[in-house]
Amino acid sequence: MAKVTKLKRPELNRAEEGYLWSIFKGSLVTLGHALRSVRGKSRGAESLNSSGLGITMQYPEQKWDDHLPEYYRGAPALVTDEQDRERCVSCQLCEFICPPKAIKITPGDIPEDDPWAKVEKRPEEFEIDMIRCIYCGLCEEVCPEQAIYLRKDYAITGTSREEMVHNKKKLYEIGGKRVGLVNKWNDLK
Repeated sequence: MAKVTKLKRPELNRAEEGYLWSIFKGSLVTLGHALRSVRGKSRGAESLNSSGLGITMQYPEQKWDDHLPEYYRGAPALVTDEQDRERCVSCQLCEFICPPKAIKITPGDIPEDDPWAKVEKRPEEFEIDMIRCIYCGLCEEVCPEQAIYLRKDYAITGTSREEMVHNKKKLYEIGGKRVGLVNKWNDLK
């Protein structure tokens, strides 16, 4: 059987028994941070381009664009190739792998008279619910045609739920065009 060791609580002195001394010490720390912040000497203020009042960035005027890390994953978008063809072939791998089920694809056939009928199908409808999307990047990783990319876009706003569901037209609009063979690990990303 394991040996049980009883620990004795340390005895508190008179000042420690009262909570007023702890509140006073905490207030001094807070006041010190506030004064350093007003003088513009707070940690990180220079590197974040802050307004001088601490390290808080004033969002609409100042943005994180210059400070985003290389590995940042933002909003997903669809891309076209250099001849404005849809890269997506409706394989639905991104829909199946999406953890929150934010992607919905309805495959459609390509007419045979289409000059770019190199594949058997393309998306008739492609929707991404940006409210549900967790920006995990699995859709980008699983796409065999390199049709979906995560952009460095973090300011996605809308006034209704319907605005936050991006359809195929909106996804191609924000995704743009990718020229040539773009491997996901090269610098064009």
